[in-house]
Amino acid sequence: MFSLTAQDEYYQALLDKNSCYEGVFYAGIKTTNIFCRPTCTARKPKPENCEYFKTAQDALLAGYRPCKRCHPLSYPGESSKLVKTLIAAVEANPEKRWKDEDFRALGVDSSTVRRQFQKRFGMTFVAYARARRMGLALKEIRNGSSVINAQLDTGYESDSGFRDAFTRIMGTAPSTKPGNVLKAEWLDSPLGPMIAIADDDELCLLEFTDRRGLEREIERLRIRRKCTIVPCKGPFIDQIKKELEAYFAGNLQTSTTPLSYVGTDFQIAVWQTLQTVPYGSTRTYSQLARMIGKTNATRAAGRANGANQLAIIVPCHRIIGMDGSLTGYGGGLTRKQWLIEHEQSHA
Repeated sequence: MFSLTAQDEYYQALLDKNSCYEGVFYAGIKTTNIFCRPTCTARKPKPENCEYFKTAQDALLAGYRPCKRCHPLSYPGESSKLVKTLIAAVEANPEKRWKDEDFRALGVDSSTVRRQFQKRFGMTFVAYARARRMGLALKEIRNGSSVINAQLDTGYESDSGFRDAFTRIMGTAPSTKPGNVLKAEWLDSPLGPMIAIADDDELCLLEFTDRRGLEREIERLRIRRKCTIVPCKGPFIDQIKKELEAYFAGNLQTSTTPLSYVGTDFQIAVWQTLQTVPYGSTRTYSQLARMIGKTNATRAAGRANGANQLAIIVPCHRIIGMDGSLTGYGGGLTRKQWLIEHEQSHA
């Protein structure tokens, strides 16, 4: 169980539906005998009718049953069966132009599909399917096909319409010599959904999707790499997905996924040094500065630590204040504390 202070904190998180607390606690509702995740949309009980558990198993052992609205036994934000089915359908036939009758054939309404994709990916299903077609078109251009052939293959008769759609989805207009392509995929984790972005050689970004300023991070990455970003699977995204599963199960301490650092020389030095901080231990910001040979650069090291775009894999969560307090973590301090305790319990 938790202290009175923690109970107050968790009750406020429950009221706010705060996604930063996903996986940190589960709330048992005494009046209904169910337990929920922090972001459950059900009507909130009075604080005296709540008790809190660190794991879903603890809640089950206390006699609570899982909520049918927030599904606490699944990953937070996990794709619905419908979303998974449609993603598989797009992969099986990326060139398909979906119409309302296609959705009716699956027994669903197009508005339901639109809403679920918007919630999961921040775009409608039509935009997702179009982006996938655009990704294939870009691949054809890179392999030597002309822009006009790619334009026709994706269903655009107007050159300006094709270029406008391409730019809106991918961030840059098509040409006969397009830049690099980055592949993006949403990943599930016990602490909430994450987004991974990689090229054909390295992982470029791994962040919790509710991190403040994530859109700006992705935009900076796209501009600095002079690339386009498309929803797509890739070998290093598959690799990091498996490594995250092992990490959260307590079976992985060090990632072997190759990483791409986008930053200044000083920032890169900080990020590489972070990877030498042992699993299950912590260091202070001043210790981090000394580790890179810059004893007077504590604040700069702290800023570089906060600019890390590879959550968990580059363990910025292992850096704490001089007094042992938790400070500054893009994914939220509750996640930072969870990650530190998780590693210490499996070290």
